[in-house]
Amino acid sequence: MAVLLGTTVYQPRVLLRVLSVRSPHMVWPLLELLEGLLLEFRFFSSSARANQRQTSHSPLLHPDQIRTDLQRDHATTSDDEALLCSICANLNFYQIFLEGIPETEDIPLDYLSSILKKSYQCSFCRLISFHVRRTWMLDKFPHVDISGIECRMFTKHCGCLQLATYPPSKFRCHRLHITMEGIEDLWKRYPAFRIASALNIHLMQEDAFKFGRPADLHCRRMKNTVDIKMVKKWIKLCHKSHGDICKSFLRIGEHDNRKLPGFVRVVDVVLMAVVPAPPGCRYVALSYIWGGIGAEYWTTKDNIAERGTPGGLNTAKLPDTITDSILFVRQLGERYIWIDTLCIIQDNSQDKFAQINNMDLVYGLSYLTIIAAGGTTARDPLPGCRPQTRTQQHIEVVQGLHLYAAPPRLKEALTLSAWNTRCWTYQECALSRRRIYFTGQQVYFECQFDVLCEDVIAESKCDSTSFLKLSRAEYFPQSLDPFTSYLAAVRQCTRRNLTVESDIVDALTGVTNALAKAFGLGDPDRAFRYGMMLTDLHHSLLWQHHPHTPRTRRSLPDGCSLPWPSWSWATWHGAVNYVSEHRYLVTHPEDAWLVNEFEFAKPSVVEMFVDPWYIVDHGGIIVQLDVRRDSRRVVLIRETERKVSTYSSPRGIIDPTEMTPDSHRALNPGTLIFRTTSSHFAIARRRGEESNASIHHGLFNILSGSSPPIWVGTAVLPLDAALPTSLEFIVLSRTSLNDGYDIERFEYYNECLLYVMAVSQNGGLMERVGLGIIHEAAWIASGMEEKVVFLR
Repeated sequence: MAVLLGTTVYQPRVLLRVLSVRSPHMVWPLLELLEGLLLEFRFFSSSARANQRQTSHSPLLHPDQIRTDLQRDHATTSDDEALLCSICANLNFYQIFLEGIPETEDIPLDYLSSILKKSYQCSFCRLISFHVRRTWMLDKFPHVDISGIECRMFTKHCGCLQLATYPPSKFRCHRLHITMEGIEDLWKRYPAFRIASALNIHLMQEDAFKFGRPADLHCRRMKNTVDIKMVKKWIKLCHKSHGDICKSFLRIGEHDNRKLPGFVRVVDVVLMAVVPAPPGCRYVALSYIWGGIGAEYWTTKDNIAERGTPGGLNTAKLPDTITDSILFVRQLGERYIWIDTLCIIQDNSQDKFAQINNMDLVYGLSYLTIIAAGGTTARDPLPGCRPQTRTQQHIEVVQGLHLYAAPPRLKEALTLSAWNTRCWTYQECALSRRRIYFTGQQVYFECQFDVLCEDVIAESKCDSTSFLKLSRAEYFPQSLDPFTSYLAAVRQCTRRNLTVESDIVDALTGVTNALAKAFGLGDPDRAFRYGMMLTDLHHSLLWQHHPHTPRTRRSLPDGCSLPWPSWSWATWHGAVNYVSEHRYLVTHPEDAWLVNEFEFAKPSVVEMFVDPWYIVDHGGIIVQLDVRRDSRRVVLIRETERKVSTYSSPRGIIDPTEMTPDSHRALNPGTLIFRTTSSHFAIARRRGEESNASIHHGLFNILSGSSPPIWVGTAVLPLDAALPTSLEFIVLSRTSLNDGYDIERFEYYNECLLYVMAVSQNGGLMERVGLGIIHEAAWIASGMEEKVVFLR
């Protein structure tokens, strides 16, 4: 096989060497043009024998036969040996794939900069180079210094095949894992490079027989377009193997007899019309990015009648993501698809409100949800739905083995996508029972139990420990505790982007509706307000601003003239956290507060001091909230016998005469009213706290009134505004902290710290400033004052 360039005929390898000297910039583009032809040629010449003797579960081969086959392959692939650098040529890849390399014994390969230079002459270096160029986007960052990054290699398990006729030790499949040592320094200098990741290199299925293994858990060759038969097989496997497990999240509330409301529309892909969803119909839903493109394809009051007639939906006006989704649904043999811009009348506020408030049903009852994670706007095609719309596999022959530079697994692939940065897409994914993800490299399938993809053979029952299951995209709810699932959703959504900031509550309504129905929290409109979980208010009030987020209010929704309450995270722009009470006791804030954010830590409340709670509703009427209470009896364990006072919260129904602030100001909707105690304490920025323009919230010591003042607690407060030297605090609840400690005057005992909210006051009305913890003894000694709080 040769290449004609000008008037000279070159062998491909010689041509690459010539170009590396004369025109280095042409090497990589030419590689991508030639690699498909070269690899297919090698594949058919070296693996025809494998295809003749291999079945999906071939019997074990005798070791002598395996060695004979390998010797024959090595003899016919001498060119491949020549296409290795000196470092890679000294590696025994057969032995590595057979026995594996522990992470503690990882092998140094070379510096990344050197590997990139050798990629034109070494097939294994080329695999690494392909991954780096594909995922790091080095062409966009030509001046990045990667000289200090060293590549090292060990193996990871792909899973263990379990068949009665196969010894487990023989079927522990390995993949090569290439790490980049020193990349952390690159992250610090170039934050955009946090997307840079390790590389996994897999063995292709045609070489499985060389190790006496069936093809399961090895990689297969992908087609230029999505294999529809394979997708149908995935769905069939889910139906057959998982049964009720893969009903939607709302399976917890099956007694509700859930069904789509009559006003929900779907696209009939046979009639090409927007029609009312037939009762009990099976339909597919679409999750994608609008991308700010024009409204010429939306359904409006002017065209809804025309689109309701057969043939009334003109595909010529639709963007590629939507037309490809319609095509894909037809290929699956389904008839209906729900697409927001076509099924919601976009210029009818009543229709939009009704539809948005039923997203839990629209996505929760969908048979399958298409996730368009490969584009940045609706104009982009679904990768793989049509030819030449996705990146092709990169396979190299190394020492007679066909090796494949695998794309990121599902969770990482989504992390790299623009789709994953949009707030609306979170609930669309979380609420769906089955999801098919279109990415730039391949299609993934995910249900409540399994993860499958085009490039890995993982459909066989003999695979019981597939590594693919470790890369789930979303699992909702995350526990049987509704608040744990709620806080996970809040963390996710507040880190994502919205074109219209005031959409933050609407973009989470599907999740909050689902939680209310599934966990029996009552009417969703009463259980959640302003995005806050009112049924668990003792916990939901304990949110914190992300330290890198300025304390600025979100813009208000259209038609809303009154500000949202300060106690709701939805009022404020940017990411928020629910963090453990241990956060306040760290001694190295840079390490513990800013970097390691305890993403899955939940604030713990063991005693609730406020009861009852009231709120001013949208009509200006004061109503009592139905807040769940923990009936656990608090037992305080002290290390000494000395008598220590215990805080006792004020109780009792608030008299109607106390429901008005002293200023007699009208109370805005959303004002919380409750009885508690308050006190004033001096505050001081904690020593050692980093001063950085990007940090907008920091740790402050709460100090006693004694001389000299001593630490009695910690609060997280905003740094953007000049704070007074002392603040008013109100007590909320008791933490479960088991690491309380004695600072000279305070006795050690479990659960000795109280949650307090820092507040500012104007005309008898309070606003949230920050949150913290304080030692119980200090609170009692401070001369606390009982009062009715109006928190707006």
